[in-house]
Formats: sequence, structure tokens, C-alpha cells
Amino acid sequence: MHSQRNAIDRKALVRRHNVEQRMLDPRSPVSVGNGEFCFTMDLTGLQTLPAVYPVGARSELPPGTLLGTQSQWGWHSIPAAEDYSLADSTVLYDSPRGQVPYVDMVGNIVDGRENQTTGAETWLRANPHRLDLGRIGFALSGDDAAGSASPLTEADIVDPVQALDLWTGTVTSTFTLRGHPVSVSTACHPDRDQLGIRVESPALLDGLMISLAFPYGSDAWHDAADWNRPDAHKTILENPDPAGTGSPQDWTVHRALDGSGYQVQISGEGLRLERVAKHELLLRPAGGQETLDVAIHFISTGQGECVIRGAGSAARQDRHSPASGTAVIEASRAYWPQFWRSGGAIDLHGTADLRAAELERRIVLSQYVTAINCAGSLPPQETGLVCNSWRGRFHLEMHWWHTAHFALWNRTGLLLPSLRWYGTILESARQTAKAQGFDGVRWPKQVGPDGRESPSPIGTFLIWQQPHPIYLAELAYRAEPSHELLEEFAEIVFETAEFMASFAHPTERGFELGPPLIPAQESYGSIRSTLTNPTFELAYWQWALRVAVTWGERLGLEPREKWLAVADGMVHPRTVNGVYAAIDVEPFTIREDHPSMLCALGVLPQTDLIDPETMCATLADVLAHWDWDSTWGWDYPVMAMTAARLDDPETAVDALLQGTGKNTALPNGHNRQTDSLPVYLPGNGGLLVAAALMAAGWDHGPDRHAPGFPADWTVAWEGLVAAP
Repeated sequence: MHSQRNAIDRKALVRRHNVEQRMLDPRSPVSVGNGEFCFTMDLTGLQTLPAVYPVGARSELPPGTLLGTQSQWGWHSIPAAEDYSLADSTVLYDSPRGQVPYVDMVGNIVDGRENQTTGAETWLRANPHRLDLGRIGFALSGDDAAGSASPLTEADIVDPVQALDLWTGTVTSTFTLRGHPVSVSTACHPDRDQLGIRVESPALLDGLMISLAFPYGSDAWHDAADWNRPDAHKTILENPDPAGTGSPQDWTVHRALDGSGYQVQISGEGLRLERVAKHELLLRPAGGQETLDVAIHFISTGQGECVIRGAGSAARQDRHSPASGTAVIEASRAYWPQFWRSGGAIDLHGTADLRAAELERRIVLSQYVTAINCAGSLPPQETGLVCNSWRGRFHLEMHWWHTAHFALWNRTGLLLPSLRWYGTILESARQTAKAQGFDGVRWPKQVGPDGRESPSPIGTFLIWQQPHPIYLAELAYRAEPSHELLEEFAEIVFETAEFMASFAHPTERGFELGPPLIPAQESYGSIRSTLTNPTFELAYWQWALRVAVTWGERLGLEPREKWLAVADGMVHPRTVNGVYAAIDVEPFTIREDHPSMLCALGVLPQTDLIDPETMCATLADVLAHWDWDSTWGWDYPVMAMTAARLDDPETAVDALLQGTGKNTALPNGHNRQTDSLPVYLPGNGGLLVAAALMAAGWDHGPDRHAPGFPADWTVAWEGLVAAP
């Protein structure tokens, strides 16, 4: 495919989409982070107004907050009332091979809410959960002599201006507080889970301080912090300074939550730190200063459910870290230009079509939010490190949507850490497959770092997460081909394929899938015991098995004849009235949720099973008759990729920018879904996959520049990798 010859002015491209806010938008806070750690802030540059940035409540729970301080390593389990196991939720289902055990659920899920679940199921779904590591916000000293502090209110913040400079990954926030100008710079260290904060204001002489408060872990669906159980956890301050001399300048806070533990290192010059409550500290200048310059480093101790940071990667915790906020800010300013100059870029600035500017904005901001939320050593949760969804547990069927774009944008190093995680759960995935009578490994769905499945009437019956590691490994190899990469991921690829070949069962028609199963379009959960042959999954099985065969050939291994036989013998998907059905049993297609049949030629390249003309009719049918309110953010990139591969660029662009609620792109770049799911990173990742495919093209696609964009668009691109 053809890239633009003239180099793109990447600094100009990125900076024209800097996020600037002059009034409080409760949906759209900005964040700084590094993929392993993320800090989300309000208009003050800190987390001063958490209640003003709510995550919508679910069931009878109170709302949470978007202003999280989260990491890939920070996890916690509330002690169980008894020794719960998945055995009590395991149900035998009839299959072509006889009865097979599946982890199900006694209760059910209606409109995303859990009903009538047992105590065991509730605990197993909620633990371990991701932690909010602490809240860092401004406070004002009280009038009493006890050193008390009161939080700021929204009314205290006058004339706010906040700018996220994408080029340097730094946030500058200015406002007026009680007549005093306040300037706050906030950044995250690129290699350490460390915040740099620099405050400049005369208000520091008039009682302005920083509060550091620490919550207990929460098992709520949407909230990572429980502030109502102060006796259930410990906050121990090492090296306190009771004399108030401003020395030492390096404090360590030890956090203990049941078995889990981490540390917070606070460093700076001319500072005073004091405890004012069981789990709250106040930080202020030692005296006579209008500057507060502090570095706050969050460090996993690997205790309990907390895991060692960046396990399996070169990134390690280093206590010899920058000793000031300014040093952290400078490290961010040095790193981010390197990030933006690396990998791919798409510049649509020369296009007259007014849609181009908005699409370019979404593309640039999606690169930033996925880099800080999705590039860590675990597959991310759907709300990244901003706030919790599904208690912070991640969904492996979404892993592709979070990270596939890293390889297509030539930033494969950001994909590999989470892909390596599969190697840590090989044995448990092998035991799952074995218990069901299959070969290889069966990947779970909704999990924490340990890979233990969650009880569910849906999750354990999904199969479309199974080929994802093959697809992701293949994308990594296409971007950076090497024998070392083949060897590193060979076991994951081959064991994945072994299960797939074993799971497909032979009939007179060919090899079929299910029952039981639930396709990517989860609307068919109630008929999981009889459902067979979803269109997307049939094509995915064929394509991924053939990729696995190719991996063996690259390594000089003997051909896996079984894999080839299954791939070549997959039954063709059902068509109804000239369009692809979602499944091959009644009701064939429910017109809500994901139009997953489109993935079979969009997410996937052309296979033997899919006829382009039939898929063209299917796309038209979806566009004319689908229930858009029930869709999800990644459905729009699906439609775009399908349209592009069908040589319909105009529809591809229309799909990416379709004006429906679930396709909302906030000022901060995040893809909003609902009040209770206010951030949805699969939508951002899917957008980047679609944009790369539309710009750089795909194997055996049209031999023209930017084949997925309209011919009258001016599309400059460089550094992208063509899609399969």
C-alpha cells in the first residue's frame, strides 16, 4: 500500500487536538498515565471535586467517581465468609460430545444488573477487584487550632482554564481561589507509577494544601473505593515529622487492606506532611513559600492480591525515583514527543469535508487514551484505569479491541506485555479445556490477574475470545517479524488452536460450533443450550486455524492436519432472505446489541465462508433496520471496516461518525456509553483499527492510496501496517 511521501508534521497534528476546558464538564475529565498507572483529575488538576464527576449508580448503590487513581497491579479481595468455589455454579450442558460442565449462575443478569445471585456467586464475581489507590485533592485549612481542613467546592473555583498538552502528556490547570491565582502542573512519569505535581500560588500562604486520602477496596460493580469502612484497612506513615520542621523530605505511606499491600512514597523539598485522620494526610509548604513541588510514587509490594508491577516486562518499581514534581513533569515532557514521533500517523487536515476534522480529533485522542489505559501488563478493563466497571475485572473478548491497533500503528511494544499475560494462565486454561473434554487451552472471559473465571449465564459460553491471542500474535508478527517472536508466542498460538480444532465437531454438513454457546451478540443467551454456528465465529475459526498452521510452517514444524481439516471443513453460515443471519437456528437474527455477523468480513479478511455480495446486502440490512440504542461503541468501527473491505468508503466514514449515543466521543476523547459506563475504551481501540485499515489498506485490497477513505479526501499517512 502507498504511504504519503511527505513527512507529516506530527507536532502540529497532535497539538491541534489538545484538550482545553474553561468550564466544568462532569463527563469529561482528563488523565495522565503510562499504561500501568493512571491518574484522572478535575479542573483543579487534582481530584478535588470527586462527587461532581460521577459514575452513574447501578442497582441501589450510590454513584462512584470518574476521578480514579488506578493501576494494573492494585487488586484486593474482601475476605470471604467461607471457602467459595466455582463448583457450586457448575452446570452440566448437553453437547454433541455428551454432557459438558460449564460455570453458570444460579441468579441471572437483567439489564446489566445481577439478580438473586448466591453469596458465593456474588463474591466470586466481585473478587479480586481493582483498587482506587488514593485520592489527591486540594483542601483549605480550617479556622481551629487542630490543623483541620475543609474540601474545596465547585463554587470556590473561579475562571478555570485547563489544557492537556498531548505532545508532552502534561496538564496545566489555572483558576482563582479566594482572589488568589493558582497554577497547577500535573504529569505522570513514563516508567514509574509516579505523579508529578507543581502548584504555584499565593493561596499556599493562605491555607491551600493537598489532601491525600485512602479508601478501602470496594466490591461494587462501578466503584473502586469504599470510604465507609475505616477500620477495615491501615494507613501507616513512616518518618513522620511531628515537630513540623519540614524535614525529612521523603515519606513512605504503608497501605494494608486485608492481605493486599502497597506503598506511597512522597518526595519534595520544603514540604510538611501531617496526619489529620486515620486515612488522610495533609501536605503543605514548610513555610513562606508560594510553590508546592511534590512527587507521589505508588509502589506495589506484591502482597495479597496486588501483583508485582509489570510482571514479565522490563518495567520495575524503582525507589530511586525523581524527588520532585518538576522532575517527573520533565520526564513526561521528554517521553511523549518520542511516543508521537514513533509508529503511525494519519493527517486529514487537508480535506475539505467537514467530517475530517472530527475524525482526526477522535483518532489523535484515541491514541492518547489507549496508550495510558491499555498498554500495560494485563488486558485492560473496559473503562481502563479511569474508573471501575465490572469491579475492574477485564473481559478477554474485549482484549482485541483494546490492543490490536497497537500493532497496526507500529507500536507493537505496547501490545506485547498484555499478550504475554496469557502465558501466566496456560495451566488453568488447560484444566478448563480438559474438564470439558477438549484439547489445548480454553481462555476464560471475565477475570482478574489470576485468570479465574467468574460465574455467569453468559460469559463462560462465549467463544469469540478464543482466537484473539492468535490474531494479536499474528498482528505483532506482521509489524515486527522475527523468529524470536514466533518462538515466544508459539505455545499460546498452538494451544489455542488445539482447543479450537477440538471444539468444532464433525457432522454430515461439515465441522460445526456448539451447542452450548453464546455468540459475540449476547442477545441469544437464553437459547445457549441449543444455539449453533454463529456467522462471525465460523469465519473466525477458519481464519485463525489457518493462521496457526502458518505459524507452524514459519517455525519449520510438521503441518497440523487436524487444524487444516477443521478449517477447510467449517460449515457455511446461514443466510435468510439474502443476508447473513447471526446464528443458524431460530430466531436467526435479533436486531439489537452487536451486529456481529458483519465482523466476518471486516474484523476478519476474506475467507472461503463469506460471500462479499451477501455481506454487502447484510451491511445494508443492518444500516436500515438495527436498533442503535442497544449497540456498543465498537460496533461502529465494525461497520466501517466491513464497508471499507466492500469498497464503500463513504459508508465507512459515515459509520465512524454516526450520530448515535453509543458513538459519542467526549471532549477528552473517550467513547461514552451510559451514566454507569461513562468510559468505553473498546470503542477507541476499534476506531484506531478501522482508521489504520482504511488508510494503509489490507491484504489483497485495492491498490490505491488510502483505499478505505473517499476518493475526494486528502489523506496523509505514514508508519502504519496493512491489515490482514
